Amino acid sequence: MFIEVPVPLSLLRIDKEIKKNHQRGKGGIYMAELKTKQHDADVFEFIKTYANSEQKREDSLELVKLMQEFTGYPPKMWGPSMIGFGSYHYKSDRSRQEGDWPLVGFSPRKAAISLYVYSGNSVHADLLDGLGKYKIGKACIYIKKLSDIDLVVLKRLMRATIDFLEDTYGRTSQGDRDLSGLSEI
Repeated sequence: MFIEVPVPLSLLRIDKEIKKNHQRGKGGIYMAELKTKQHDADVFEFIKTYANSEQKREDSLELVKLMQEFTGYPPKMWGPSMIGFGSYHYKSDRSRQEGDWPLVGFSPRKAAISLYVYSGNSVHADLLDGLGKYKIGKACIYIKKLSDIDLVVLKRLMRATIDFLEDTYGRTSQGDRDLSGLSEI
């Protein structure tokens, strides 16, 4: 037996604000849109104004040089405070979320420099040996200053992470990659 239940019309409409701030996913379900996206803000102006000490500014400029030479990609701003190099397109296995994210990057935050160079994959955990003085979140490494870590180990981490991301999500298709100074570790 089928019973018809009246549903208020307001429940059948999707709020304009939801449409504005969310993207339609599979099955027509609206999902929150990623706020961390690549944009054209000046990386060096950001470092100059955002890094809260001379040490962080110097370390940030050194990280830009190191990551650009290592990856072959120019630095790009991602969201309000992240500097990223290259990108990949991911699709989550656990949700319907997908988007673009930098291959590697960093942010000169107030408490520490956040390094986005670690996949978080347990097979890469041994690569942290010998890195130096750091704290770790799920897949983010926090350092006080660049001289606290071994840059050769940092490059190994970046190589393993880039390889993992490209194997998992495919190679990036950015046309602005300069392979002439690409570092091999």
